[in-house]
Amino acid sequence: MQLTGDAGPFMLGGAAQLRGPLTFQRRHPWVGNDSGTVAALNSLTAVLTLMLVAVAGLGVLNGVVLDTRERVRDLGIHKALGMTPRQTVVMVVTSVVMTGLVGGAVGVPLGAALHGWIRPAMGHSAGLNLPESVIAVYRTPELVLLALGGLLIALLGALLPAGWAARTRSAVALCTE
Repeated sequence: MQLTGDAGPFMLGGAAQLRGPLTFQRRHPWVGNDSGTVAALNSLTAVLTLMLVAVAGLGVLNGVVLDTRERVRDLGIHKALGMTPRQTVVMVVTSVVMTGLVGGAVGVPLGAALHGWIRPAMGHSAGLNLPESVIAVYRTPELVLLALGGLLIALLGALLPAGWAARTRSAVALCTE
């Protein structure tokens, strides 16, 4: 088997080692050493991330729906006293701001730690020793944006219940208990 790296072409037997910043080591001779394996790992990571974001959004939606339904009488009183639909939306949406900030502040360090543990395990299961440049991909500005992503998920999850609360008439809200 002939492989090329920064040191030039060389011949190896069962296990190959490439040198360079974005290269990997092959542990098993039957595992391919092409970038298709790394692309599959990246795709799997992206799909899992999107699924987690969807689950987080649905969790926030569920929590805000329950909270809004529980406070329907209070909303009816506020609306009877003159609260506009826009103010109702703002009230419901701002009720999740602190939850989103705390969720982002707690979730980002935990997610970074899990990423540092799971990504190498995924590579090892595919027969790859991933270099540090593939594993350590997050910098401080990106982590701050991810933490703000927790706030964004919370705000987006609260929009549907906020719209329901704004559309509910005060008489209906006051009769519901």
